[in-house]
Amino acid sequence: MSHVMPTYFNRLPIAFERGEGVWLFDQEGVAYFDALTGIAVCGLGHAHPDITKTIAEQSAKLIHTSNNYQIPLQEQLAANLCAISGMEQVYFCNSGAETNEAAIKLSRLFARKKNIACPIVITLFHSFHGRTMATLSASGTPRIQAGFEPLVPEFIYAELNDFVTLEQWVKNNKNIVGIMLEPVQGDGGIRIAQIEYLQNIRALCDAHDLLMILDEVQTGMGRTGTWFAYQQAKLLPDIVTVAKTLGNGFPIGACLARGKAANLFGPGKHGTTFGGNPLGCAVALTVIEVIKTQQLLNNVQQISTYLLDLLHKQFADEKNITEIRAKGLMIGIELNRPCLDIVNLALKHRLLINVVANNTIRLLPALNLTKQEADELVKRLTHCLLEFLY
Repeated sequence: MSHVMPTYFNRLPIAFERGEGVWLFDQEGVAYFDALTGIAVCGLGHAHPDITKTIAEQSAKLIHTSNNYQIPLQEQLAANLCAISGMEQVYFCNSGAETNEAAIKLSRLFARKKNIACPIVITLFHSFHGRTMATLSASGTPRIQAGFEPLVPEFIYAELNDFVTLEQWVKNNKNIVGIMLEPVQGDGGIRIAQIEYLQNIRALCDAHDLLMILDEVQTGMGRTGTWFAYQQAKLLPDIVTVAKTLGNGFPIGACLARGKAANLFGPGKHGTTFGGNPLGCAVALTVIEVIKTQQLLNNVQQISTYLLDLLHKQFADEKNITEIRAKGLMIGIELNRPCLDIVNLALKHRLLINVVANNTIRLLPALNLTKQEADELVKRLTHCLLEFLY
């Protein structure tokens, strides 16, 4: 009997001992192509030599002190993140859920400044913001909320890309203080927010003094081909959250704020024991440096186009594929049927993928994916899909 709480059902019958780039090796030394990268976490691939070197060197010097003291690496990382994002201030924590929790707390403090006693944040159906009580309440997904009622008030949910409804709600409800969304809904099936929709939200928030909060936990740090997905819409949010790729496997998250969202947190208003520790900050600084020096934003743009072309050509005549959606290296292949079982079948083809929204294969390969590796990914996926469908 396992002593681990069974919070994950149907764990796949495989364990990995080591990784190298896009490959993971099981306990027998068999190689598997990792097209999921720890759910968009290991953006530089596994065991990246620069990350390994940083962890070894920094851990030999200092891992943790506490936020009671100055942490120079934290200050350096905050400056770097503000430089690449256009934001002004950073709060560090350990995960995506925590950084979204911080964003929600900022919205409450913003509401107090406006003398709003019962603030409302609009979020979206099929969104995923985390599993803390506030973030699961913000997520417009009943599946993760079930059993945890009563939820944290108050969130109302709109459909992605339905700006008309958003505008009506904002005009008719003075308690709304912000709009929170993912530029690409990862868990929701790789559903992409339209550029015009994001721009309209920015204008709406400006007109009504609301916070535009973007959850870029999965899309941030280059996954869509720019540092942040919102940069493709040529706008700045008031709050943006990031984690996952930021640490390439080391737990770190960051909540970035600017303008009216800056300076809301004061001493005692929020905190963390481990967030922004020297080791985590050193790793994140290395991630940023590698993305810059290896020109991975450009690589994501080019390899995304190449990979998407491959997929469209390979499955042009496949009637069981409803749609292929992509934003950078976030790719969703929607089938005309539930396909949760394909994850197990993929193991037979030495391929690691997952399924979201019950019917969509999600691919989140490494940002430094090569054309040769893209070819191999499509080859394995093709064998897997054909076996599943026929």
